Amino acid sequence: MLYTNLKHIETAAEHQKFISENENVMICCGRMGPMCIPVYGIMELLEPEYSKVKFADMEFDSPESHVIRNVPEVREFRGIPFTMYYKNGKLVKATSSIQSMEQVRTVLDSSFEK
Repeated sequence: MLYTNLKHIETAAEHQKFISENENVMICCGRMGPMCIPVYGIMELLEPEYSKVKFADMEFDSPESHVIRNVPEVREFRGIPFTMYYKNGKLVKATSSIQSMEQVRTVLDSSFEK
């Protein structure tokens, strides 16, 4: 379990339901480590500001997170977390490793038209 204040997605079925029922979604797939924790914190801070985006986390080491770990867009990634941005159920952007507030805002604004 990830100790964040974000919605936790635990299964592949929950992942599919979440991205299909919400127009704009950001999911951070990671661990409770030094590269991931800052991204969770940024998401928690931005959640009230981006009311049209649904934020969630998913455990990287869970077998269920294969729905994130195995997509072609992350094949070259070498660092976690894998941060996925979905619009209308489709992956529109994927990033990896630690991100700054500015980097996350840029992706949110360009992917979801703030």
